[in-house]
Amino acid sequence: MKEWAEKNLQGDPVIWVIVMVLSILSILVVYSAVGSLAYRNMEVVEIYLIKHTALVVLSLFAMWVAHKIDYRYYSRLSRFALLVSVPLLLFAWQSGTTINEASRWITIPVIKQVFQPSDLAKLALIASLASMLAKRQQNIGDIRESLIPILIWIGIICGLIAMTDISTAALLFATCMLVMFIGRVPVKYLAMLVIVGFMVGAVAMSFGQRAETAKNRIASFLDKTEMPFQAEQAHIAIATGGVVGKGPGKSSQRNFLPHPYSDFVYAIIIEEYGMVGGIVILILYLVLLYRGMRAASNSEHAFGGLLSAGLSFAIVIQAMVNMAVVVGLGPITGMSLPMLSMGGTSLFFTGISLGIIQSVARGEVDYTWDQNAGGIKNIAKAA
Repeated sequence: MKEWAEKNLQGDPVIWVIVMVLSILSILVVYSAVGSLAYRNMEVVEIYLIKHTALVVLSLFAMWVAHKIDYRYYSRLSRFALLVSVPLLLFAWQSGTTINEASRWITIPVIKQVFQPSDLAKLALIASLASMLAKRQQNIGDIRESLIPILIWIGIICGLIAMTDISTAALLFATCMLVMFIGRVPVKYLAMLVIVGFMVGAVAMSFGQRAETAKNRIASFLDKTEMPFQAEQAHIAIATGGVVGKGPGKSSQRNFLPHPYSDFVYAIIIEEYGMVGGIVILILYLVLLYRGMRAASNSEHAFGGLLSAGLSFAIVIQAMVNMAVVVGLGPITGMSLPMLSMGGTSLFFTGISLGIIQSVARGEVDYTWDQNAGGIKNIAKAA
């Protein structure tokens, strides 16, 4: 097993272990939490178990494929993905499948699987941002040549996402800020980006679908006299879980808590595995962030470092926001918990993101980047 793993699972072994642990736990918790959903849809629970397990395996396969590709290929692929994301986001906003009063999804014909374009757009923007910053390190202070194109792309992608999902757009915007800070962008230009972000956010809230929902959720969070139903049920799950939990599959709040298999899966984890389980999950995400930043610092090129840092921040910050909402430290956002919540495209693109981080971690072992030719040239296999 060790020889097989060293040959086929390259990169950071700690990240592989974390991903495997979270994937197994995801299957167990989702299987426990989908009972009420199966009852409402008059289906057996095992259908959701098989479907979710297949998606987890698919995400692991996507991670494996992505980590086998030299990460410098993603510099070019990201620009193409960015261009594709714009019409997909526009289509989802205007004609997409509506779930919970938001049209964030596109239904893929034949297989009838919903696809969320914002997942592709997030990955494409972070990779493109890393590429643009890496190529402009020598003249990063030139606002017209270096920063205006970056600001335009961030504004377009975050603005389109905000039309249907304000919390995801805000999280992506914050991640871009962190990547730009790591990429040595002057603070005064970051302040300019904040201004642009507020302007784009205001326009998106005016024309988008979720402005009133966002306002109501913030108002409910600030109102200490009455607690939203989701938050109340999540707190009950946490309180009854205690230190060591009720045990796998023994959750009671899964029958009352809205979306216990996605947005509030962390509450079910704490109820079944206790405060100990909740802390272990938190530590796993923090270790994932550390290992992702370690891969960034060890990368020989600026693009690899910025790419690994950006994707690590995107995954872990989303996890922290989700857990903060569940324990009552923030307003309800509707964000899933990466690698643990039941989902389709979110699991798949998280797997790709983790694979790219692993590609950076394993280093440039197969190819040499020919800057003058502007491409990747296969010149020798690594020893």
